[in-house]
Amino acid sequence: MSSTQPNPAAFPAIRACIFDVDGLLINSEDIYTEIYNNILHFYGKPSLPWSIKAKQQSRGREGMLQLLSWAQLPINYGEWTAQVSAQHPLFKSCTPLPGVPTLLHNLSYLTTSPLHLAIASSATSKTFALKTTHLARITAAFPEKCRVFGDDAAMSDARKKPMPDAFLLALERINEGLGDGERVERGECLVFEDSVAGVEAGRRAGMRVCWVPHVGLRGIWRGREGEVLDGRVLEGMGGVEGVEGDGYEGFGEKGRRLWSEDGRAEMLMTLEDFDYKYYGIRLK
Repeated sequence: MSSTQPNPAAFPAIRACIFDVDGLLINSEDIYTEIYNNILHFYGKPSLPWSIKAKQQSRGREGMLQLLSWAQLPINYGEWTAQVSAQHPLFKSCTPLPGVPTLLHNLSYLTTSPLHLAIASSATSKTFALKTTHLARITAAFPEKCRVFGDDAAMSDARKKPMPDAFLLALERINEGLGDGERVERGECLVFEDSVAGVEAGRRAGMRVCWVPHVGLRGIWRGREGEVLDGRVLEGMGGVEGVEGDGYEGFGEKGRRLWSEDGRAEMLMTLEDFDYKYYGIRLK
């Protein structure tokens, strides 16, 4: 892990950006936590700690089964998902996270060269609509054909994050919409993620990654941020409980950034700190 910015010339300019949704673009991760805690408290269980949520986050059914294994509730997976779905109206209160509206506007309309945007999320298209129907500035940034969700037909046999399938499919959709002879390569893609599994998925896809973790997740990986940025956590994500180190002195200050050893992944406090020039993205 390094606090020194790598040489931008070592990498090609970014031509496509692929975004996760929950906890990255909108505050829905906090609403998920509220829903889960409502159910846990009903059964007399404690609130969901980030040490468990870190294993569940962005990993679809497998991640949810890990949560249920920890919770030891008297209900099965189907009953749990039904109770979660019953509280989905809470998502109508979703709001954009800091820096998101400006970033999406700039990437959509103000770049000197065309930049292609896509979504790669483990959530379903139905819940995305519920969370963002009132957030036109977010939905307008992503063409329908460049939105990959967990219930996408092409993802039925695909592996969920931390495997790279969702990001590779999103890039495939981008390239399908380009002209003859034009193609965006993996190394020209920048993945925006808030989860550890998502960071690893982006790196496995051969793409660069911008990690913007929730403050709760930052606390869990404090002192081991480099392992996440370097993609060394691995699929099992073991050893999360009780993790806390010295961290990077001063990282909590606005504008501070960290990079992986190979320079392919960066950690930000907020998308307000995104550096367009570093990624070869020029604004008008």
